[in-house]
Amino acid sequence: MNALRHEFDLSNATILPPLDRRAPNARDQANLAAQWDAVHEAAAAIGVLAQLGRPEESESVTGLPARAAANGGYEYEMVLRGVDDLAAVMQPGLRALLSLSASGQDTTSAALTLWREFHASRDAIIALAPEN
Repeated sequence: MNALRHEFDLSNATILPPLDRRAPNARDQANLAAQWDAVHEAAAAIGVLAQLGRPEESESVTGLPARAAANGGYEYEMVLRGVDDLAAVMQPGLRALLSLSASGQDTTSAALTLWREFHASRDAIIALAPEN
């Protein structure tokens, strides 16, 4: 029999804290909603640079902050971290596209790539708090 063996050093192991199932407060909810809106404003600008225009967003997209807050706990935390990570990726990409555009270069291909990455990431975040 070929059994796998692993030697783990548990001397530095920690115990995860219990899940906090409380709903986030109104300020946390407002911050998430504002960041979600800001990310979509950046995506709209990228869509314009990709010559796609500005799409109309569905309720599943616009309602994410409220759904995540209603779920609370780790689901809310995962959405919060996902939106924060998405904003961190979008910011330098949009800056680079705006710089290229200001110098008169065609941004269509690069903007389209970032736009696709945005939508793939956004869909993954939305899946963390699906509509019931």
